Amino acid sequence: MDEAQIYARLAEIVAEVFDQDVVPLTSDLRVEDMDGWDSLSHVRFILTIEKSFKIKFLTSEIGTLETVGDLVAAIKSRV
Repeated sequence: MDEAQIYARLAEIVAEVFDQDVVPLTSDLRVEDMDGWDSLSHVRFILTIEKSFKIKFLTSEIGTLETVGDLVAAIKSRV
């Protein structure tokens, strides 16, 4: 799976979790910058990513994922 495919799937997940139609994802976008972000939606976001990509993040690792670019790199290293 390449980065473009990961970004495309993440855009679908963001739209679903944050209830938004179009979400332009950039590597420097922070989850906190998205409308509707709160701690519950953050948990849903991570769980949905794990299910969609069939991966599992360590709890300690989740705190280091500050941007979409960090998230894409972490996903890419696992798929």
